[in-house]
Amino acid sequence: MFKRLIVASALAYFSVPALSQVSISVGIPAYGSPNVSIGLNLRLYPELIPVPGYPVYYAPQLNSNYFFYDGMYWVYQDDDWYASDWYNGPWQIVRPQYVPVFILRIPVRYYRQTPSYFRGWQRDAAPRWDQHWGNAWADNRRGWDRWDRKSSIARTPLPAYQRNYSGNRYPKIEQQRQLQEKNYRYQPKDPLVRQQAQAQRAAPERGGPPDRREAPDREDRGPQRNQEGAQRPDNRPQGERPPERPQEQQPARPEQRPEQRPEQRPDQRPEQRPDQRPEQRPEQRPDQR
Repeated sequence: MFKRLIVASALAYFSVPALSQVSISVGIPAYGSPNVSIGLNLRLYPELIPVPGYPVYYAPQLNSNYFFYDGMYWVYQDDDWYASDWYNGPWQIVRPQYVPVFILRIPVRYYRQTPSYFRGWQRDAAPRWDQHWGNAWADNRRGWDRWDRKSSIARTPLPAYQRNYSGNRYPKIEQQRQLQEKNYRYQPKDPLVRQQAQAQRAAPERGGPPDRREAPDREDRGPQRNQEGAQRPDNRPQGERPPERPQEQQPARPEQRPEQRPEQRPDQRPEQRPDQRPEQRPEQRPDQR
């Protein structure tokens, strides 16, 4: 019994790391589901100011961790990063492994809503993402906080045309891409931002066309059935009622008739005919003669 306990404890000890390795090695998509609502509702285009020494803008008037970098808007909320190519969404979640380095390098002082785990970190330095997200993340994103600060990186021009679309004029997803292609020709330079932009622009294409293709098929089939049903009562006004009655009444009648006829006829005929005929004929003929 003692040996079995030792073997069981050893198996349990070695199985725990195996489970943890499986959970880490499972492929996680770089970007989450599109059209995510994060509770941020901007009625007007926000004021964006450059972060000194960084190719990033931030929104000092908003009570949110709101940034703009390389042609896209970025929001950090509830320990998740979100990105969008329009200032009020829709938003798409970005996994920590795929957040651009210059978004990670934004100093703490430019976060308008600092989480509790930011306390104690230097305000002029980037958040300690390696401490917060763990060693596995740090090993995959080595060098994220090191770069030549003397080298100047040009900031991306803001999509100022979006100021004209606020409130009720804010476009839907289908219109956003058309307006973006027409008024903002900038292409992201950061590889991670480029992948994010492609993933977000492809999301409406995957969801849109199937709905549009199925809708006309259903609409075309519907009128044909209605026309067929409308022609029959006009040409054959009496044709609809007979088929309905035999379906309900015919199966009931044949079941009653065969049950009653065979029971009554054989019982009545053999009892009446043989009893009456032999009794009357032999009694009347000898008396009359």
